[in-house]
Amino acid sequence: MMVNSSFSNRQPVTSGIPHDSILSPMLFNIFISDLDDDIQCTLTKFADDTKLSGEADTLEGRATLQEDLDRMEEWATKKLIKFNKD
Repeated sequence: MMVNSSFSNRQPVTSGIPHDSILSPMLFNIFISDLDDDIQCTLTKFADDTKLSGEADTLEGRATLQEDLDRMEEWATKKLIKFNKD
């Protein structure tokens, strides 16, 4: 990283998937393969995008969505990753 024309010391990258490797898509799929374990709503994955969808017109539907969001947040915490909400 460069700040005020000075470079910081190098730090090893200890997690994540390399971006420039031919194996990256397969490694990413393996990495997220357990994301939908115990998810009750519909989880759609394409490339590196993930969408959780379900019915939110009842209290039960909203509760199910929230439980799934909580499960996904717990999964991400264990995997040391963060979801981009955009």
